[in-house]
Amino acid sequence: MTQRILITAGEPSGDLHAAHIVTALRTRLPTVEIEAVGGQHTERAGATLRRSIEGLAAMGLVEAIDKLPTHYRLLKALLRDFRAGRYDLVIVVDYPGFHLRVAEAAKACGVPVLWYIAPQLWAWWPGRAARLARAVDRLAVILPFESEFFAKAGVEATYVGHPLSDRVAVPSRAEAREHFGLEPGRRMLALFPGSRAGEIHRLWPAYRDAARQLLASGACTDVVVAATAWGTYPGAEGMRLVRDESTFVLAAADAALAKSGTTTLEAALAGVPMVVAYRVNPVTYALARRLVTVEWVSLVNLIAGRQVVPELLQGEATAARLAATIAPLLDRSSAACQEQLAGFALVRERVGGPGASDRVAALAAELLAA
Repeated sequence: MTQRILITAGEPSGDLHAAHIVTALRTRLPTVEIEAVGGQHTERAGATLRRSIEGLAAMGLVEAIDKLPTHYRLLKALLRDFRAGRYDLVIVVDYPGFHLRVAEAAKACGVPVLWYIAPQLWAWWPGRAARLARAVDRLAVILPFESEFFAKAGVEATYVGHPLSDRVAVPSRAEAREHFGLEPGRRMLALFPGSRAGEIHRLWPAYRDAARQLLASGACTDVVVAATAWGTYPGAEGMRLVRDESTFVLAAADAALAKSGTTTLEAALAGVPMVVAYRVNPVTYALARRLVTVEWVSLVNLIAGRQVVPELLQGEATAARLAATIAPLLDRSSAACQEQLAGFALVRERVGGPGASDRVAALAAELLAA
């Protein structure tokens, strides 16, 4: 009988990670059928979509409330599949709030569960690790310190490396700057105000105004915005909006202003100095302050175990503060810039080399053979 795997993602970044897993699975297990709750990347990789992720994603505790009815309907549909024995393995990718319930539902029906990109319980409610241990069979973690944390909580966790190390065809700095027509001596500031509507709404005004100040002072000569295909960026006159070419934007930049998240690690691996600035709904932030158990929000600082990049959050993320903090980073000879670059070397060493997707596929093969 043909075995069948369900792989689920909840947002665009997870869809991309899931797609790499699908590709690795099709190589390692060519006879296995793969179905997905995913998006265009997962489908292009060869999975059969059971449900699109469009409309699922939300950022923040308050913002997620609106998505509850959609999540509930999807969970009920998946539970019917689990009870019917449709799947031999479930792989959930990131998106912890919803996927913990998916994992619990699958496990209750006797379907083994592999979780890729672990929920950050070391930052939010470490006590919930016991619940995760009951819901999964294996955990594939992407940060080097996570395997020890989850092992202490009774979860069988394997460090597979970070998926960013698997990226191919990343343009060189020279190629990217030529792509944007940047002549030698010009200083380019890259803005990464997020990919979700709420993020852009909260971050763009401060990012934009900081960039204006830096252009006016001569600290930079060019500003390029890593824009989404659908986002609106009022007041961007004098700046270049580049849609869906974030790797080129990052490769060409002298420094970056970025939201917290994967972008910060991507910038560190590319050797681009940065300032991290983020805002969420005030109620979400008030709740988070009571729950968060780590000192930093950026992956760069978390992996390094110290502050490598400045973090300006909520009320600190003003245009004036952003401009003042990022200005010295636009000069590669400055002490602030050199200190960051030294920290990035440590981060690259700890992240390790490529092969994360293949290692996840190997774990999946083990569970199917068990």
